[in-house]
Amino acid sequence: MGSYRVTLIPGDGIGPEVSEATKAVLDATGVTIEWDEQPAGMNAMETHGDVLPEVTLDSIRANGIGLKGPLTTPIGTGFRSVNVALRQALGLYANLRPGKTIKGVQAPFEDIDLVVVRENLEGMYSGVEFDAGTSEAATVIGAINANNSKKVDPSAAISIKVITPEGVSRIVRFAFEYARANKRKKVTIVHKANIMKFTDGLFLRIAQEIAAEYPDIESNDRIIDNMCMQLMQKPEEYDVLVMANLYGDIVSDLVAGMVGGLGVAPSGNIGLKASVFEPIHGSAPSHAGKNEANPTAMILSGAMMLRHLGEIDAGERVENAVAGVIADGDRVTYDLREDRDPSKAATTTEMTKAIIDRL
Repeated sequence: MGSYRVTLIPGDGIGPEVSEATKAVLDATGVTIEWDEQPAGMNAMETHGDVLPEVTLDSIRANGIGLKGPLTTPIGTGFRSVNVALRQALGLYANLRPGKTIKGVQAPFEDIDLVVVRENLEGMYSGVEFDAGTSEAATVIGAINANNSKKVDPSAAISIKVITPEGVSRIVRFAFEYARANKRKKVTIVHKANIMKFTDGLFLRIAQEIAAEYPDIESNDRIIDNMCMQLMQKPEEYDVLVMANLYGDIVSDLVAGMVGGLGVAPSGNIGLKASVFEPIHGSAPSHAGKNEANPTAMILSGAMMLRHLGEIDAGERVENAVAGVIADGDRVTYDLREDRDPSKAATTTEMTKAIIDRL
């Protein structure tokens, strides 16, 4: 086992509690981790006057790896999302969202094992927007109307969808390399090229070119709306799904719902020089400080981080321990109990200890 220095962003609301739980579980695996705790979100706004302090970004750049709890984005700070800002500042171009059913979790599907690979930096989330009624919007709309037969109403707000050959190549190659490394059988390219012929058309064309470089992995493509229907009807036919940002945002939450919700949904944000792992759920401030939050998604994100570091055995042991505790159904938080009875539920601390006991 190796030794690692990892940036830890505890986050807001229930973040510090699920972060402490995850630290305890990962430390109990025997992997040596030096935790470099740094602020972001509401707490950072109070202490540093910034929701994403430069010292936090510098820490992740130096360590190359981070684990982050859920964050609350303060309203009116200029940030639409701290998470988006973090990904863009560090070039975390790939969002990895596995969805796998865990016995004991109440879910509408059984035997789901899917991975959504979502492009993180381009598409509709590139941040190029113009508010209605501004001079900037008027300039952009004027240029569009002078160069396009389809006219835009002067009162419109405008968002620009950005798809670059480099961005597509990078995310699709990541999906195929992930599939190969993890012995997955198929990669499905998800798009809307039938309507958005230039942006999604570019995505599909380059993706198919890259797919041809991986003859050992089956590939196909699906239109995004059909993809959602297919997941509801025959999810067993799919494996790894790769797509642009907005589609990935929606489909990854859909897949999370298929396996029981965001409380059991881990994720990783992967870049060339750094990676940050995080649960997808919100900061749930109404549950903060009550020792009742479900730590599963954060702990499984920690397991993903271990795998990324090459600590495959430790990552598997964490995943198996979490699955075992949930399958037993006794020492779990109230939201994981079949009866949802808080009086019989384990606390966050008790569930964490149960997971550690099974490592």
